[in-house]
Amino acid sequence: MLNFKPSKLTMALLSGGLLSMSSIALAAEEATAEQQAEEEVEVIEVTGFRRSLVESMNTKRYSSSVVEAISAEDIGKLPDSSIAESIARLPGLTAQRLDGRASKVSIRGFGENESATTFNGREQVSIDDNRGVQFDLYPSEIMSGVTVYKTPDATIEGEGIAGVVNLQTVRPLSKGERVIQINGQLEKTSFDELNPDADNTGERATISYIDQFADDTIGVALAISTMSSPNQEKRWNAWGYPEFTAPNGDTVSILGGAKPFVRSSMLERDSVMGVIEFAPTDDLHITVDALYVDFTDEKILRGIEVPFAWGQGSISADTAVIDPETGFVTSAITEGQRVVLRNDYEERQAELNSYGFNAEYNLNDNWSLEFDASYSNVDREIWSMESYGGTGRGDSRGAADNIGYVFDGGNTGATFSHELDYSDYNLMQMGGPLSWGWSSALNDKYGITGTEYENQAQDGFLNTPTVEDELTSLRFAATQALESEVVSAVTYGVSYKEREKQKKSDGFFLTVSSFSLENPGMMSVPEEYRDGTVNLDFIGMGDMIAYDSRGLVKDGYYDLLSESLTNTSHATKSWTVKEEITAAFIMADLDTEMFGLPLTGNVGVRYVHTDQSSQGNAFNTQDGLVITSPTDIEHDYSHVLPSLNLSLALDDSQTIRFGAAKTISRARLDEMNASVNATYNQQPDDQGNYWKVEGGNPELEPKEAIGLDLTYSNYYSAEGYFSVALFHKDLSEWIFDGNYEVDMSGVADPATGEIPENTTGTGTGKVNGGEGTLYGYELSIALPFNVFSESLDGFGLIASYTGVESDIEDHNGEDYELPGLSDSISNVTAYYENHGFQIRASMRHRSDFKGDVYGLGFDQVQVDIEGETIVDAQIGYDFGEAGFKSLEGLSIFLQGYNLTEEPFTSLSGDNSLQVRDYQDYGRSYLLGFSYKL
Repeated sequence: MLNFKPSKLTMALLSGGLLSMSSIALAAEEATAEQQAEEEVEVIEVTGFRRSLVESMNTKRYSSSVVEAISAEDIGKLPDSSIAESIARLPGLTAQRLDGRASKVSIRGFGENESATTFNGREQVSIDDNRGVQFDLYPSEIMSGVTVYKTPDATIEGEGIAGVVNLQTVRPLSKGERVIQINGQLEKTSFDELNPDADNTGERATISYIDQFADDTIGVALAISTMSSPNQEKRWNAWGYPEFTAPNGDTVSILGGAKPFVRSSMLERDSVMGVIEFAPTDDLHITVDALYVDFTDEKILRGIEVPFAWGQGSISADTAVIDPETGFVTSAITEGQRVVLRNDYEERQAELNSYGFNAEYNLNDNWSLEFDASYSNVDREIWSMESYGGTGRGDSRGAADNIGYVFDGGNTGATFSHELDYSDYNLMQMGGPLSWGWSSALNDKYGITGTEYENQAQDGFLNTPTVEDELTSLRFAATQALESEVVSAVTYGVSYKEREKQKKSDGFFLTVSSFSLENPGMMSVPEEYRDGTVNLDFIGMGDMIAYDSRGLVKDGYYDLLSESLTNTSHATKSWTVKEEITAAFIMADLDTEMFGLPLTGNVGVRYVHTDQSSQGNAFNTQDGLVITSPTDIEHDYSHVLPSLNLSLALDDSQTIRFGAAKTISRARLDEMNASVNATYNQQPDDQGNYWKVEGGNPELEPKEAIGLDLTYSNYYSAEGYFSVALFHKDLSEWIFDGNYEVDMSGVADPATGEIPENTTGTGTGKVNGGEGTLYGYELSIALPFNVFSESLDGFGLIASYTGVESDIEDHNGEDYELPGLSDSISNVTAYYENHGFQIRASMRHRSDFKGDVYGLGFDQVQVDIEGETIVDAQIGYDFGEAGFKSLEGLSIFLQGYNLTEEPFTSLSGDNSLQVRDYQDYGRSYLLGFSYKL
């Protein structure tokens, strides 16, 4: 039968971007080696970005699944601080920005919690509270490629309804030569330092070494990377927009309050990656890889918090201007208002370790074995503090201000007018200008219960959540080659994964150390901690005092009191979730004919059994203090996950692919936690249960989907292709708010400390239920202009468009919108590369979507996010390719990111005037070089 599958040698050449398969038609199975050698081979002499396109295209073309791919050239030479920037340019993929950087990746309308990320094929831990990987932890400089699986096969370890993102490191034996490379970059933001103690410049450097020894039986790769990346932000943030009834009976909404600020941050990341390959014989191949990342993200935030309608000032009706179409008060003045000056600091630290061992052994011509073991862990700490200032302590002391606001009609928020001088260190001092510290423990500590200073001892707040995530994996597989007209090989395997993730939450009230009932006033900022002023003209508030709040805390100018003494929220957020996942799989590789055309692919099934448990606390309050009892709840379940991938070769350039599979996405870890607010009642509720439980649900099971994918691809030239894809997901067992029954055996009543006889409870939290569909289409093209004329060689265009629709209902029949779903996604890159000169411009767009952002206490909250268009560009010059032999290996480049200064905008409701967040990051520039010895 005619077979278009390339040999191993051909595949090796293809992976290097050296062959054009458009001129290769492999002979029939009975053809001799001499006849095959006579086949015409066209050599493509392209390097750099164009070569990477060929590599990526061939990965996509010859994969048994529907995939998207990026080669190292793509990653290393685009303006990317993380791999997420590069991934977001692939067809059907997009990213959500966090603090100005792409971090969370969505695949075909599904948020990051519905996809899995693997590193060299192994599932990874996360520095987030849940499963979604934050890609800014992974340096793009040390990766050799990324493959995104849109359709799975039975051997893939990652689980995700949306797909699996596999990050790949280099394999030194495949290089065949020694490579020593040095990369260096300088980075600068378009904004000057928005905070006086910040920096708007940074640098990056990478040294990599690849070599082979002992007659190419040992390969070594080592990469060391360091980065300090600045980011600046002008941010408008609103508390909310309350509604009230006007005297004429109309419903009117107004600004409740705002928290605008400027942020200066510096992301520092040090990474070490190592790979050792050992191939002493043709039958044995061993690979050991390791990755270490030390990650710190430091943020300085300063601004003025303005409680408008929810404040203490009075709003004059004759100053209010109401938009007649929306009933929104677009401008007003509040008299006698007191604001809160904020000098905040946040530091997020994480340390990642990942180790892997893989051994492949060919027993004979028909059997091969593979063993894989890996371990990864991450420790994350957050130290996030708020420091308050104003003119006097409490709601009614100190100078008040007359403050007005005006919304300009766009999505940029409001600008304010004011009368006080917020840069005056004599007028503005440290302390709580509003009564926010509603804590009986705080009142008791300072003896202010029943006095005029009750609930006025909070001068700041410190959040200190930590996360530990640990994952161990083992995998064994055997592949049997068969002589069959249909099946060419069968792979059998088992795997085991053990994961434990623990979150600890705590928070502390801050009170200036000079405060007491005898000395209840504010504290003047000590001279040595003053940093001048910060400019807030972007919201009309002028200059504001700026001081080193972190230094003041560390040097003892604040006293701390744990909020968890009287607030149950930290007990809810503290938990441990454990999973033990055992899987068995079998997959047959197909190699046959249909309608006289070559048909390849695979069919398989994966059985997955899960034992999960969660440890936490059942808690309540007694006499104002939090009382807890430990909880430990277990649950198990199983899934059978069949999959099918077919590829029909119409000729040597056209292919039709079909994929079908059942997939799962596991529940968010914070939703599975066993920490609950528990109350034991002497009488049963309507369900016959005595416990009332509010919190996590440790018995949550994965969401399920049955997916179909149909793709037509035409590889019409060595550097060009176009494809059309249709996809459909039938969703079930989604997760929504609801009631469930929970077993409280062994849990003591927090009010009495005794274990009741009745152990059943009615839980309120997340439950499985609801169903729906997601469907869409995808168009993509890689168009080299040399197909029109050789004079246009080097010019090209890459473009894709994805349209997505969904029809999903929750378990109550209410419509539901998936987080991360944009109904339109588009990407365009135009490039020219020839004679050493390189220039590229990229645009990625996504429409409106719902996304998760950090709320109070680092809880994840879902908001409506406006669509955005991001534009990047690069210009570079490779001296060796340009013919300068004395400078062989040296290239230089200039990159620009977010050139149109696209903001990140989220809304409060459907009214475009009611802006929740408007974040202006400005532009970023990188100037760099690469030198290969």
